[in-house]
Amino acid sequence: MDPIIDKRQSDAVLDRLMGLHPKLIDLSLDRTLDLLERLGRPQDRLPPVVHVAGTNGKGSLVAVLRAIAEAAGLRVHVYTSPHLVRFAERIRLAGAVIAEDRLTALLEACEAANEGRPITFFEITTCAAFKAFSETPADLLLLEVGLGGRLDSTNVVAAPAATAITPVSLDHEQFLGTGLKAIAGEKAAIQKAGTPSIVGPQRPEALAVIEDAAERVGAPLARWGKEWAAEPLADPEGGGGFRFTSAAWSGDLPRPGLAGRHQIDNAGAAVAVALALADQGFPIDAKALAAGIAGADWPARLQRLRHGPAVAALPGWPVHLDGGHNPSAGEALAAQAAAWAAAESEGGEARPLHLVCGMLNSKAAAEFLAPLAPHAASLTAIAIPGEANSLSADELAVMARKAGHRAVYTAASLADAAEAVAGRESERGRLLICGSLYLAGRVLADHG
Repeated sequence: MDPIIDKRQSDAVLDRLMGLHPKLIDLSLDRTLDLLERLGRPQDRLPPVVHVAGTNGKGSLVAVLRAIAEAAGLRVHVYTSPHLVRFAERIRLAGAVIAEDRLTALLEACEAANEGRPITFFEITTCAAFKAFSETPADLLLLEVGLGGRLDSTNVVAAPAATAITPVSLDHEQFLGTGLKAIAGEKAAIQKAGTPSIVGPQRPEALAVIEDAAERVGAPLARWGKEWAAEPLADPEGGGGFRFTSAAWSGDLPRPGLAGRHQIDNAGAAVAVALALADQGFPIDAKALAAGIAGADWPARLQRLRHGPAVAALPGWPVHLDGGHNPSAGEALAAQAAAWAAAESEGGEARPLHLVCGMLNSKAAAEFLAPLAPHAASLTAIAIPGEANSLSADELAVMARKAGHRAVYTAASLADAAEAVAGRESERGRLLICGSLYLAGRVLADHG
């Protein structure tokens, strides 16, 4: 069957599902549990589950853990959100993105079972994913929280094999509560009695909330900096990996396939989860750990673009794409910018960093952009194509100036922005496209 026709079929159902609830987000488990009951409780027929929450790094942890598990020969289901280019990316069945004809059938089955009742888009599509996972054999399901944790539709698995909480920072405060403690409390609620809880690097106030929640439910903790650690190995050639240390296993591992110093923390958390699974009998060894870490791939996380309009406009320039959009992501990108500059200084060829940025109006744009200001030679603001909730280029430019960026421009599109940078700059530099996963999806659609 023509995959283009298939995609149009699933898109038509997805469009209908968007209209079942007046709000895009309305956190509750009631509607999800009701529909799952109508579908025969597929959440009770899943393979062992690793449930992952956090603000930054959820997708990267899942990508590394999937690569590790698959290197060990395991069949792995994966549920992530949002998608970048097409909805089917959210559901991987035993190693492959769900086929469009199967996706369409699942969505239609959930639509029929729901019988027109109010339900959000994420809730009904999560139910469809659970149905798919329950019908296809696999050894493991990696389940990423959509928003928060306590009332997220994924939080219906009674006894996961493990949970993981990546770094918590300020984001989605309009839904999760004001302040870091409130947000951490929502995410900490995925922890379950007797289930190992792997915790990535946290600010002290967030960690205290997570620890309290774990103690209340009886979840054994494996915390970064306490029960496990991941530290970069010094390597003058820049190809070093990291040393993982824990009571269960310690050893040197390769440089993560995902770029950025922060990916060592994410890879370390994935190793800690993998070791918790190995303790439960999963056949994961050091060879699988190394292969998975080195081979993991996850789009729009400091991804190097190889072709497309922006690359064509800037021959000889490295062009990167990142979907980070909150203050912690800004700090991580700033750290990477500093690392690029240090490496280039040692190599004798400085490459000024130029940013092209688009952001949603619900995000703390100035707080995201501020850490990048000392590292950026220029910033060009654009609106996210086709996104009603995007900041306009002019609005984002104002925020960039408030955040400390000096050379700020606007452009009508990414292609125009890249061409303008090329016209202004006589020396080769580096381009980073950033600010939103929604922007990243549009970019990837144009850049393969």
